[in-house]
Amino acid sequence: MEDKKYQQAKKRVEEIKGFYGHLFAYIGVNITLLVINLVTSPYNLWFYWVSLFWGIGLFWHGMGVFVFSRFPGKKWEQKKIKEFMDQQDQD
Repeated sequence: MEDKKYQQAKKRVEEIKGFYGHLFAYIGVNITLLVINLVTSPYNLWFYWVSLFWGIGLFWHGMGVFVFSRFPGKKWEQKKIKEFMDQQDQD
């Protein structure tokens, strides 16, 4: 049981670490693209397209790690199983 909890915790830490790696790459690459854009063609801004679409992907990655990972999950599954078992006992 402890090993299972450890593996779940380790997986969760890896998910969070992956998100922050994605975030730092997003920030670094977009700053670099902004500088390149302003140096090479300051009157024709294009860097924001990369920022926008990559930002949408980053948003969904964050939602997956910090919001959607909270459910359904094992606790939800166990709760539902117990709920269905209790329902069958009543029938």
